[in-house]
Amino acid sequence: MAVRLEESWKKALKDEFNKEYFAKLSEFVKKEYQAGTVYPHPGKIFKAFDTTPFDKTKVVILGQDPYHGPNQACGLCFAVNEGVEPPPSLVNIYQEIAADTGKEIKPTGNLDHWAEQGVLLLNATLTVRARQAGSHQNKGWEQFTDAAIKELAEKREGIVFMLWGSYAQRKGDFIDRKRHLVLEAAHPSPLSAYKGFFGCRHFTIANTYLIMNDEDPIEW
Repeated sequence: MAVRLEESWKKALKDEFNKEYFAKLSEFVKKEYQAGTVYPHPGKIFKAFDTTPFDKTKVVILGQDPYHGPNQACGLCFAVNEGVEPPPSLVNIYQEIAADTGKEIKPTGNLDHWAEQGVLLLNATLTVRARQAGSHQNKGWEQFTDAAIKELAEKREGIVFMLWGSYAQRKGDFIDRKRHLVLEAAHPSPLSAYKGFFGCRHFTIANTYLIMNDEDPIEW
C-alpha cells in the first residue's frame, strides 16, 4: 500500500511507517483490494488526514469503521459521498446541531466543509470489505489511528475531542484533559442517541472553547 499523506501528517506519523505492524497492514490491505470490493476508494483511505492537516486540526470526531455499502464510504467518519442520502447517525447529528445552535441544517452526507475548517473526521479503521462490517478491524489500523490521536494529544494544545459512544471513549482514554477539551456522549446511532447524545450540546460547547483559545469557531 503506497502511502501518500499530507505533509504535516507524514512528518507526525513517520515512525509508524517503519514498524512491522504497518508493513503487515499494508500487505493485508493491498491483497484485500486485489481480491474483492473494499471501501473507500483507495485514493480516499487517508482523506481525513489529507483534508485536515496536523497543524490545522481544531476538533477531532472519532468513528469506528467506514460504511460498507456501495458508494457510501468517503474517507471521513459519519460522512458519505456527495449525492448519497445521509445515514441515520448523521441525521441525528444534524438534529442535535439544529437543536443546539438553532441553525437550519441542509441535509447532506458531505462533510468536507467541516474537515476543511479543521475537524478531523477519523475512523479507527480506515478500510472495510464490502457488506462486511468490521472486516478490517484488528489488522493494524487501530494502532495507526491511535498513534495519530496521541501525536495530536501530546504535540498540540487546545483541541476539542468529541468521543461519542464507548468505543470512541476507550480510544481517547489517554488524552490529557488539562491540555484539551474532551466531550463525551452516547453514540448518535438511532440505537443510542436518546441515551445522552441528544441534548449534549457539544457543538456550541466546542465553539465556545475554540473562541476562548483564540481560534475561529466551526461553521457546523
